[in-house]
Amino acid sequence: MSAPTTVTAAGRVTDEERRAGLRRMRTVATGLLVVMAVIYVITHGRAGGWGFVNAAAEAGMVGAIADWFAVTALFRHPLGLPIPHTALVPRRKDDLGASLEQFVTDNFLTPQVLRDKYLDAQVVQRLAGWVSRPENAERVVAEAVPFVRRGVERIDEAELRTFVERVVLPRLRAEPLSPVAGHLLERVVADGSHHGLVDLGARELHAWLALHQDEVEAIVRSRAPSWAPQWVNDQITRRVYVEVLRWARDVKDDPQHNVRAALDSYLEDLARDLQEDPRTAERFERLKERLLDHPQVATTGVRLGETLRATVLEALDDPAGHLRTRFATELAGMGRRVVEDDDLRARLDAWSADVVVGLVERYGPELTSVISSTIQRWDAREASEKIELHVGRDLQFIRLNGTVVGALVGLVIHTVSLLL
Repeated sequence: MSAPTTVTAAGRVTDEERRAGLRRMRTVATGLLVVMAVIYVITHGRAGGWGFVNAAAEAGMVGAIADWFAVTALFRHPLGLPIPHTALVPRRKDDLGASLEQFVTDNFLTPQVLRDKYLDAQVVQRLAGWVSRPENAERVVAEAVPFVRRGVERIDEAELRTFVERVVLPRLRAEPLSPVAGHLLERVVADGSHHGLVDLGARELHAWLALHQDEVEAIVRSRAPSWAPQWVNDQITRRVYVEVLRWARDVKDDPQHNVRAALDSYLEDLARDLQEDPRTAERFERLKERLLDHPQVATTGVRLGETLRATVLEALDDPAGHLRTRFATELAGMGRRVVEDDDLRARLDAWSADVVVGLVERYGPELTSVISSTIQRWDAREASEKIELHVGRDLQFIRLNGTVVGALVGLVIHTVSLLL
């Protein structure tokens, strides 16, 4: 047998304590049998009221021996004699394991029982209430960070390149992106999200024109007619530059400028054409193919992945950083929403209960098979000793009860015999 357990969690009974309790109860039960035998011998042949005591002692001995035989026969052959239908546990341990496995499966791992017990436990509400406290949310994030960090660290440049070249780029080639791009552009224009980019472009255009007067005038002068006098061309060129600069300033400063409105109109038409016009969609897809065929695309994707990975690792190392703080805040906020929103909590209860039931239905037989497979691996004697160690102390009460009940029955039988 394996060595007895000596150190356990608080409140848990150790094997040594069970063994000591079993020895005590055996001693008590056997001692009561001895007491009955001594009383029987002392009162044997005496007349009067001693006959009642003798009859009770005799019947008590019979009950004690019968129950000793019954209890002993569960775990071993009484007195070492190979009596039929004894030593039941060693002989039938495999059947016992299979029956116990079937009992657990039929009575504890049924879908309805699992669902009811899970919902009664209010797991979602308790978990949400616990995680809604900021200190607990921070603890969850702190415990999860090492696992997330190890997962991120395992992603190296070679794996990123393989992922980009074999997964991302083929998927982008196979997937028509024109409708997606058109819908995205439509939403951007509707929300006005592109105005910031337009503002930036207008400011940069005005700044460039203001700093590059000579280049602009040279471009205009190159288009001037050669037959015109030089001073006329210079005047026209300078005037064109001033007007272009003023126009750029007006576009920059006026949010309602007609150029901006025209740009919005163009983007709206482009978004619609990307979704509905086959020719526009085809041109967009050809442009996508040319971009994806460029060798720098995969390299850029890998570099972006490496930058993202380094940024995430750096952020995970900072307990007071924005990433971990935001995770903890969002986690606590989600916990509060679950606690306060009955409909959301009911949906999460139903969803998580379905997950638990589904997992048990799929893997339950494998879990319960541990019972029978473990018992099958036990040696017959070891199995008998293990089971007796856990239930043997309570079985000794059967011997005590048998002794007492036998004595009472003997007393009743002796009384009835005298009356008859």
